[in-house]
Amino acid sequence: MNETARRPQPATLSRFRIRGELPVPTLINGLTLTAVPLLLFFALRAARAGADPITAPLLLAFAVVLALNSLVYLLLGYPTLHRRTFITLITGLFVYLAVQAVEDGSAIIWLFAYPPVIFYISEARTGITACAGGLAGLILLFSPVGDLLFQPPHSASFRLSMVLALAFEMATCYVLDQSRRRSKLSLLRLAADLDHAAKHDSLTQLANRREALAQLDGEYQRFLRNRRPFSVLLIDIDLFKAINDRYGHHAGDQVIRQVARTLQQACRKVDTPARWGGEEYLVLLPETNAGEAWQTGNRVRAAIEAATVEEGGQVLRVTVSIGVATLLEGESVDRLLQRADEALYLAKHAGRNQVHESTPVANDVTSRSGTGD
Repeated sequence: MNETARRPQPATLSRFRIRGELPVPTLINGLTLTAVPLLLFFALRAARAGADPITAPLLLAFAVVLALNSLVYLLLGYPTLHRRTFITLITGLFVYLAVQAVEDGSAIIWLFAYPPVIFYISEARTGITACAGGLAGLILLFSPVGDLLFQPPHSASFRLSMVLALAFEMATCYVLDQSRRRSKLSLLRLAADLDHAAKHDSLTQLANRREALAQLDGEYQRFLRNRRPFSVLLIDIDLFKAINDRYGHHAGDQVIRQVARTLQQACRKVDTPARWGGEEYLVLLPETNAGEAWQTGNRVRAAIEAATVEEGGQVLRVTVSIGVATLLEGESVDRLLQRADEALYLAKHAGRNQVHESTPVANDVTSRSGTGD
């Protein structure tokens, strides 16, 4: 398996989180907690001024709806609805503050809070669209058309400074946001690579022994809940030492990789093939009874026997011996593995290239054996 194939894809990175990073819902709730008192304060000021009968109740309405948005999220979840509603509300609020010249027109400076928030809580494309639309709206507001429709009380020098400063901030927020996203993606990929390395064998890219034991424990816990049987195959390459001695360790590594590839092809997607150690492999077969495990073992044995490895101009063929065991009621995972190992020993002792099934009888192990031919 090449490095590109093993590279974690973006969709698989979502289960990783960077410690210390503030989740978007938490940030939105924090901003809401800050914005609501401010809106109430300015609503009170507008009500006392009495010059505009619309501003005070409208700011109060924004405060209430923002608070309700966070409350609904805390009660029901739905982070996407939470985020979209917040973006819609603050966009509408900033538009109103600019168009209506609230606080004698000084409230327009709150527009500088919009770019960093919108880039952080939304996708880059949404941030670009929102900021571009906001800047275009501001230019329109300060144009002769805006003077005719809204009569903003700002001087020409303030308008020019406001537009240029806001455009500079938007561009800066975009650059910083892209840098943040790239750094985050790099960290997530590094975390995924480390997680993969901790759970997989470097030579075969199969699950390693530690991960196989973790999968076994998980399957055992499911067995305790629903009593659905599962089985294991313990596989050993026949006469592997002779291969190393005759062809060298590089050839031995090629054989180990080839057996691993064949296992991956022969097993189901729900199965977990693992490198158990050296030239041994273990395959976990979820929800598989003894008969099905026996058939799988023979299919795997035949597939490995049919595969070839080219080394130094020579074609190598290898065989494997397989021990099969199915978990019994009241049995531990350790005992299951012990029975599989005992069945593997019997397969080796009987002449190799065989599958033996462990069957406990009176505290001893008997086996069904064969090549499946």
